[in-house]
Amino acid sequence: MTGKFKKILIVSGSPKKDGNTALLIGWFAEGADLKGANIEIVNAAFLKYKASGCISCRQCQDNAEYGCVIDDDASSVLLKMKEADIIVMATPMYFFSASAQLKIIFDRMFALYKWDNDNGTFDSPLKGKTLVLLASAYESEGLDALEKPFKLTADYTGMKFSSFLVPNAGVSGDLKKQTEIRRRAISFGERII
Repeated sequence: MTGKFKKILIVSGSPKKDGNTALLIGWFAEGADLKGANIEIVNAAFLKYKASGCISCRQCQDNAEYGCVIDDDASSVLLKMKEADIIVMATPMYFFSASAQLKIIFDRMFALYKWDNDNGTFDSPLKGKTLVLLASAYESEGLDALEKPFKLTADYTGMKFSSFLVPNAGVSGDLKKQTEIRRRAISFGERII
């Protein structure tokens, strides 16, 4: 680290408070904390929403500020993303994708971009930040499909990207039995800093 504490925002997309995603978040945060990170965890499953995703009103494109015009908990998460150095999205795999709870936040990130369609350019306060994906799946298939939208978004935005994907994690909470995954997740949290 270069003398300043990194701000990490972790957005959990799991509706379970003690499942595999919570374990991954806890282990990742343990590693990041060892390096002095300032960590905030938000659980998207327990936020209050006025819309179940981006409603494509495009009012965010007309405002000078970056942010969603829908005044709900998702908007406050977007503001926290602007302030974070590292944004961590954590999710179980549901049907080869992120959970619906996380997808609400992910789609509402549209408000953190400003496009100039006439000139073919865009700007975002997310440029230069790091986007991290933590994800687990019951079996070994599908994590590459889940990862792809996050990686593409990071590449498009000019963000660094890293992921920690756990296949064969079993049912909710089974990761407790996998001490090697715990060790690797803690180490991953340290390295991200």
